[in-house]
Order: sequence, then C-alpha cells, then structure tokens
Amino acid sequence: MATFRPKYITFDCYGTLTNFDMAGAARRVYGSQLSATTMASFIKDFAAYRLDEVLGAWKPYFEVVHNSVERACKRNGIVFRPEDAQRINEEIHTWGPHPDVPAGLAKVAREIPLVILSNSMKNLIMSNVDKLGAPFHTVITAEETGAYKPHMKGFEYMFDKLGCGPEDITHVSSSFRYDLMTAYDLGIKSKVWVNRGHEPANPYYEYTEVADIGGLAAAVGLEPLRKSA
Repeated sequence: MATFRPKYITFDCYGTLTNFDMAGAARRVYGSQLSATTMASFIKDFAAYRLDEVLGAWKPYFEVVHNSVERACKRNGIVFRPEDAQRINEEIHTWGPHPDVPAGLAKVAREIPLVILSNSMKNLIMSNVDKLGAPFHTVITAEETGAYKPHMKGFEYMFDKLGCGPEDITHVSSSFRYDLMTAYDLGIKSKVWVNRGHEPANPYYEYTEVADIGGLAAAVGLEPLRKSA
C-alpha cells in the first residue's frame, strides 16, 4: 500500500487520458495511397517530428501538427498537401478517453483534486477534457505556460499556480520522453507510469507502473494494491 497522499494528482492528457489517435488519423488520410511499410514509416516519423517541433519556442499546436506532417511527407517521398494536415488537426477535438479512464478517475477524484498539464491550447483542450467524465481542479495548457513539455517551464508554472512544490504531487503519464523524465529531473518523487504500450519501461526514473487508470487509486494509497495473477 502506498503511503504518500498527494495534495494534487497531475496528469498528462493526450495519450494518458485521451485516446490520442494520431496514428489512426494519419492512416485515415494516407492509408489508401501508401503501402503498409511506408505507412508504418510515416507514422513513426510523424511522432518523432511532433516531439522535435515542441522542443523549440512555443507555437500553436496546429502548427506543430502541420509541420510534423509536412516533414514526415518529405522524408517518405509523399506529396504534402496542407488540407491533409488540416484533416488530422480537425480530428483532435473529437477524441475521447481510453475506456478505463472515466471509472478510474472517479475513484480518485472523490478524494484528491485532479489537475491536467497538457501540450494543448485553450480553445482545444476542453473538448477533450469534457469527455473524460471527472471533475478537474484546473486545466493548464502549453499555450498558458508558454512552453511545451518536456520543457520544465510548464511544470514550474503549474507549481506556482497550485501553490505547491514537486514534493506535494503525484504526476501521471504514459510517456517518459514528454513527462516522466522531466518530472524526475524536477524532483517529483511520486510518479505513475500508465503503460499504454507506446514507450518501453525505464525503471531508472523511479515510478509506480499501472496498466490503466483503474490502478491509480491503489498507486496513491486509496485502495489495496492489486495482486498479480
């Protein structure tokens, strides 16, 4: 049983809570014109370029997607059309939660305030948050902080806004590269990795692993830990 009771549970949103279906969106746009091999390469490159795009100065997330699509097209010998990037961008606000999320969040929301720190924008994020089925104390976007994760600035802004420090929170994410590595460097001791299967485990970063949000209540000491089969 975990003994640490955080003042806040902070979350990455896209990928961790919201089913961030960028790969599916890319397939819906390009799948009919690409071989399976090229499609797989495009999806991999599209994800890598999205990370690269957020490492610089803040720009609207729609530009992050547009630029990443354009760069992935160039790398894979595909003719880039701005309307294809726009189709992918237009899908984002329609995406809902992973199936485990509403019930899993409900179990912890009754006891501990929930916070989102997301690589999103003010006019986009709430269409996704509203589908999560749980109340959030506050929702913070990269547009508000002026920096995308994995930059530290967003986390530091969140601490200031919440009036707390890294020792007061549990941060929850399915990504080491965007969230948990930075959380580790900032001294957030209580970290939960939701294993969604899109990154390998990395025990160096000292986290509790859960298969889905249903395991979060036990990870923060609100329920007995599940026994392995």
